[in-house]
Amino acid sequence: MIELKAGFLPLLDAAILIVAKEKGFAEEQGIALTLSKETSWANIRDRVSVGQFAVAHMLAPMPIAQNLGLTPLHVPFIAPFALGLGGNAITVSSALFELIQGVAKQNGDPKQAGLALLKTIELRKQKRLPNLVFAVVHGFSIHAYELRYWLSACGIDPEHDISITIVPPTLMSDALGSGAIDGFCVGEPWNSHAVALGLGEVVATKAAIWRSSPEKVLGMRKSWAEENPELLSKLLLALHQSAAWCADAYNCEALTEILARPDYISVSQNTLRKGLVGQVLRDATQNDFLLFSDRAANFPWVSHALWIYSQMLRWGQVKASADGARRAAESYRPDLYRKALKPHGVPMPGGSSKVEGALPNTILVPSSDGTLALGPDGFFDGVIFDPDHIDAYLVELKKNAALHND
Repeated sequence: MIELKAGFLPLLDAAILIVAKEKGFAEEQGIALTLSKETSWANIRDRVSVGQFAVAHMLAPMPIAQNLGLTPLHVPFIAPFALGLGGNAITVSSALFELIQGVAKQNGDPKQAGLALLKTIELRKQKRLPNLVFAVVHGFSIHAYELRYWLSACGIDPEHDISITIVPPTLMSDALGSGAIDGFCVGEPWNSHAVALGLGEVVATKAAIWRSSPEKVLGMRKSWAEENPELLSKLLLALHQSAAWCADAYNCEALTEILARPDYISVSQNTLRKGLVGQVLRDATQNDFLLFSDRAANFPWVSHALWIYSQMLRWGQVKASADGARRAAESYRPDLYRKALKPHGVPMPGGSSKVEGALPNTILVPSSDGTLALGPDGFFDGVIFDPDHIDAYLVELKKNAALHND
């Protein structure tokens, strides 16, 4: 048995790692998986960097930021496996929700919610009130990029019209309840936790802002993957099996029992269940709110990595360069995913990159083992991301923002 230590944060999308240990999928591959519950994404990043963790539950942009030299320790990271799609939401305080409700009835439509928030912000400006404060979990997170994307597409300038701060996931409810922030973007179960405490309401979900979109990955040092190719392949097979178990609705109650334990997420099963069944909105259910294995949910799409890179460019975190785009693309490793899982008959996409936002409905595409269901994957504003034309994409986003602000 080979010992392997992994870090995670208490979030629903850590389930694949947790179940790999608890249901014996890792053990079946000869891996003694030890999980360490961490308090912040910076801890995860740094403990992987210095070798305390072999692998970790990791923010999707983190390997890219690492490889672009945007982090304190410049140790190359890679992501050969995605830990699902979706799972995030945007929650606002009860007081702010009442103001938004006063402008337009909330029904889970991100456009309607964003325009209502825009009108609320305009009224606050007239009264010379300070900016609303929204929290995200890390500067290099999908949370940060999707919050900014949502705001900008609704005519709100995230650089000037609001203030954005960093709060760890488990502290979001406390920050909202204390009045330190007015809203946040975080993964489940922390949106549902705030709602259950009567502190806020969900106004938009990741699945509505960008359907079938990336969230967390299995991250690791590039050197570790190169030194342990057979172990990595065995781990990816265990995670693939775990993802399928998590995705089976029959296992939902058993999964909530596992995740509710103090050593994992440590919130009520009812709160956990909300995210697992897509009921984070009061009056609507989203069947694709969180996907553990459907729609190639575990495939590390290079186009996802390049979309993240495009947002880093958009918000001035990096400067455009061919080398930067290459580093971003090479942070995700579909080749290692294929090497580990293709021999086991796992359906594989024909390519490693795709146009994002082009599928309004689910389609069946040819794969290495029959067919594979992909999509829908649309952005709520209808903009399409072609990873081969990042510059044109950014120009389009800029034009759209200018139209909103005229």
